[in-house]
Amino acid sequence: MTDTSTGEGRKYALTSDEEDGGFWGSAQEAEGFFTPLPDEEGTRRVRLAGCLPQGGLLKSVEHVGGRRALAGNAWLELLDGDGVTMGSYFVGEVTVVDVRPSTRGADLVDLTVTLWCRDALPGSEAVWDLVRTGRLDRTGMWHGLAPEDRLAWLSVALWSRGYRRRGMPDAPAGRVFTVDGRHIVDEDSFYCAIGEAVNGPGGYFGWNLSALDDCLFGGWGATTPFTLHWDHSAEARTRLAERLPGDGREVVLFDLLLEILGERGVSVVLR
Repeated sequence: MTDTSTGEGRKYALTSDEEDGGFWGSAQEAEGFFTPLPDEEGTRRVRLAGCLPQGGLLKSVEHVGGRRALAGNAWLELLDGDGVTMGSYFVGEVTVVDVRPSTRGADLVDLTVTLWCRDALPGSEAVWDLVRTGRLDRTGMWHGLAPEDRLAWLSVALWSRGYRRRGMPDAPAGRVFTVDGRHIVDEDSFYCAIGEAVNGPGGYFGWNLSALDDCLFGGWGATTPFTLHWDHSAEARTRLAERLPGDGREVVLFDLLLEILGERGVSVVLR
């Protein structure tokens, strides 16, 4: 993981996606980043509070209102308390639209930019804060989330996976994992449950059917063959009743999950 050496209080850093584009600076907050503008898919207006712009971003600051205010594409990195990157999002067409002196430091500015980002889902910021502060430390923290927030939870589980599993090998073959069907109310909650079962609180083990299948080939926390105890499976079966296309036929979601797991060497014990 990257140590951006951004100093105390910095939660975000920007790095150009160009090979020689370099470091664009850091910010204490990125207000609005997780809130797409209405009716503009993926477009966001972001206030980089307590920002220290550098490189291409600094050059764009000097041209607000003109064509050269467009800095280009970059990676927005989320930093922990030591300035180490927890995860990152690709952001496109970063354009400086306003700059003001910041009350957060003599050398800092509050920089407003427009950009687009496909992957930063509403609701994710609170989950990133749990990761940053080490408070994502117990099972079941996703149980009470609304459906849209469960998807945000899964996205952070994916983007933070490398940071949170630094140096951790996959569990060896033959392990037994357990999921509780009482909390599996839809497809996303199944992924929350199996991610937690395999990789602990906030863990990732897929967030759609294709990703689940990929995880079963190894490198994502578990080695097949393994056993999955599915407690209260009858309750989950009644909720995972959506019919989906599969190999020229319709398959109930619950049965399709069992098929995918079984084909990849997982013995599912319904209890």
